[in-house]
Amino acid sequence: MPEMSFTPRGAARAVPRRAAARVTASCVTASRVADWQSLTSGAVRTAAVLFVLPLLASLAAPLGRPVIAQPAGGAADDSAALAARTDQVFADLAKPGSPGCAVAVYRGGRIAYARGYGLANLELNVPITPRTVFDIGSTSKQFTSMSILLLAQEGRLSLGDPVQKFVPEVPNYSRPVTIRHLLHHTSGMRDYIELMSLAGAREEDVTDAKDALAVISRQRVLNFEPGSEWLYSNTGYFLLSVIVERASGKPLPAFARERIFAPLGMRSTHFHDDHTMIVPGRATGYAPRDPTKGTGFSIAMSDWEQTGDGAVMTTVEDLLRWDENFYTGQVGGRPLLDSMQRTATLNDGKPLTYASGLFVDRYRGLRTVSHGGAWAGYRAELLRFPEQHLSVACLCNLATARPSQRARRVADVQLAGLFPEGQPKAVAARQESRQPPAPALGARDLAALAGTYRDPVGGDVYRVAARDGRLAIEMSGDTYPLVRTRGREFRVDSAPYQTTVSFESAQGGARRLRVIPEGRPPSVAEAIAVVTPSAAKLAEYAGTYFSDELQTTLAVAVDSGALVLRGRNLPAEALRPLRADEFSVSYYTLHFERGADRRVRGFTLDLGRIRNLKFVRARSPEAANGVSPP
Repeated sequence: MPEMSFTPRGAARAVPRRAAARVTASCVTASRVADWQSLTSGAVRTAAVLFVLPLLASLAAPLGRPVIAQPAGGAADDSAALAARTDQVFADLAKPGSPGCAVAVYRGGRIAYARGYGLANLELNVPITPRTVFDIGSTSKQFTSMSILLLAQEGRLSLGDPVQKFVPEVPNYSRPVTIRHLLHHTSGMRDYIELMSLAGAREEDVTDAKDALAVISRQRVLNFEPGSEWLYSNTGYFLLSVIVERASGKPLPAFARERIFAPLGMRSTHFHDDHTMIVPGRATGYAPRDPTKGTGFSIAMSDWEQTGDGAVMTTVEDLLRWDENFYTGQVGGRPLLDSMQRTATLNDGKPLTYASGLFVDRYRGLRTVSHGGAWAGYRAELLRFPEQHLSVACLCNLATARPSQRARRVADVQLAGLFPEGQPKAVAARQESRQPPAPALGARDLAALAGTYRDPVGGDVYRVAARDGRLAIEMSGDTYPLVRTRGREFRVDSAPYQTTVSFESAQGGARRLRVIPEGRPPSVAEAIAVVTPSAAKLAEYAGTYFSDELQTTLAVAVDSGALVLRGRNLPAEALRPLRADEFSVSYYTLHFERGADRRVRGFTLDLGRIRNLKFVRARSPEAANGVSPP
């Protein structure tokens, strides 16, 4: 369920689709959606919006709702220009029959600009507005960390407490996992979403906290020693929700409502732990029906009921109140908010850019505090420039919307002239994509770069092939063209995130591939010599394999001369050989293990946020604890 290997919480894979379109977005402030039906039936001109907004602002002010900040005097022309340039960022979504996004720009504690683009519901033709409710996925994590820090402030827990103090169901590992490790994604705990997905759970299935806690409690080992590495894990923040409930006596949804949402006046915000709950104004999540052809949409919703790692539903209007709290300290106070934004360090002293539910980094030389989110068909980004007192919230109901990228493009518009660094990478990449690519490499040079590369740390596998005088890269189950920019550097065309790759020579002549998705840690993979197993050798791997930690069986069979992996609700896919006794498929890498008699005894599986998950070969379905093969 992770989108590529880059998204925070998890989502279906899809190839992004862009198209030029006329603007048919809806633009509202504090009015109800129904009041704007007549204005959103066609193109809404910026001039008309600027004319109507002062009236709406005056009506909304007595209700205490956030309002659009109005320019004074001759600044109206500048405001209209900013609005038009901001609208261009979403022009591909503002067309008939498309899902889209809501965006809001917060400046000095007020909404400077807010608008909806596309439809919240395709079946009912309901437009997106700044009051549309979205699931914000992992952007929710900052509310969970705030809840934990409030309890720590009151002395009900300590960040140095071992997890087992509140969640004894979690096994005792060789090194203790603390609440602080959970906050910073340095626990080493396997990601429960990937574990449950591997066991056959789908986004549309109903699962709850008990299901998640059950699979977490069966994990006997960690991905790494706590504090030694950083690896994003939803398990940590789900467990924090359990800790909030057991330390406070209230479930996280109730605690957050009473201690955060209600005091800040966030009336349209809640943690969603009941899939049957009706949410007025909620957008439906969508994904492209056929990403390769760019035709149509499918509903992409989830019935999972876990909280902590995600599950907040909110609007761009409500998020203003939360964003402004980082300046006022109304909830928590300044010392707590400062600690929440204090980045972590690893055991060896290496600094991280992750704090408590927030990334603290720099964009074009300016300090940023941000977090994105992805779940089902929803995507989100809340990006803050604290020194400029400006933020951008972008919430979307399309799996390929890429709000993190769009929020930074909006910031480019809104903060033009204030960046100490030059042209943003995203702008440079877009201009670069419109320019002729660098001269093509010859066939011999292309062949020298082609091959299979594997990241020895994360286990990611990349396959680079030379086709028709160009290179293409396969990663996470999808293939993308590589466009040469200079030397041995290339841009990954049409990737969900702006991604670059570079080919390097390591010591001793070994080849390496550096994959750099914008805003994400790079992956450094090494070239490997791929083996070609004989038919007899492939037959040695066929069998049924059982994981006690997952209580799940996977089957490996020889089909049409290739190994095929099958599991409950998993697509049957061919395993592709890597090195001896090693195969990969989509996101997974399997390492088969042999006994003293050289017979295959089982395999370990790597899957992004899961490392070394053990499967044991079963002599029969009955031997696999009564679990039949899929």
